[in-house]
Amino acid sequence: MEKNMQDALASSVRGFRMPRYGELPDVGLYLEQTTKYVNYVFRPLAGVEITGSMIRNYVKMGLASNPVKKQYGANQIAHLLCVTLLKQGMPLDHISQLFARQKAVYADAVAYDYFCTELENILYFRFGLKDTVDSVGVTSSVEKEMLRSAIVAVSHIIYLNACFEHLKNEEG
Repeated sequence: MEKNMQDALASSVRGFRMPRYGELPDVGLYLEQTTKYVNYVFRPLAGVEITGSMIRNYVKMGLASNPVKKQYGANQIAHLLCVTLLKQGMPLDHISQLFARQKAVYADAVAYDYFCTELENILYFRFGLKDTVDSVGVTSSVEKEMLRSAIVAVSHIIYLNACFEHLKNEEG
């Protein structure tokens, strides 16, 4: 691959950081604010976005809990961030099963923060910003390996989307 394309792809995710659980808005965001927040977080990742109707559908499916007084808190936002990313490469019923397995083993905040760290770890490697994939966390479980595998799969899709977006911009 051309060096300037590699550099452009790397720069698209350089500095990308997922907000950790303790940094998520917990004041309660309305649907439109939640949509904007999630899309803002994923702005550097080509093709990763959510709409208000998607959020409503994910709530109906049980992938995020119902808003309280029409407002979404940190736990719901964490789930929506995960779903928004994972749906790039997994069917929603598999995401639901993955959430159920994670919840049986880890507290939401722990699972979400691991998700964030692992996502950054894998993306930075995939986009050439680091030479190795770090070992993340201290425990070993099937749930952890399933989540890592899902993130690896999604990171490849995000990388391909970024490649196609770069090529489209070069041609246009």
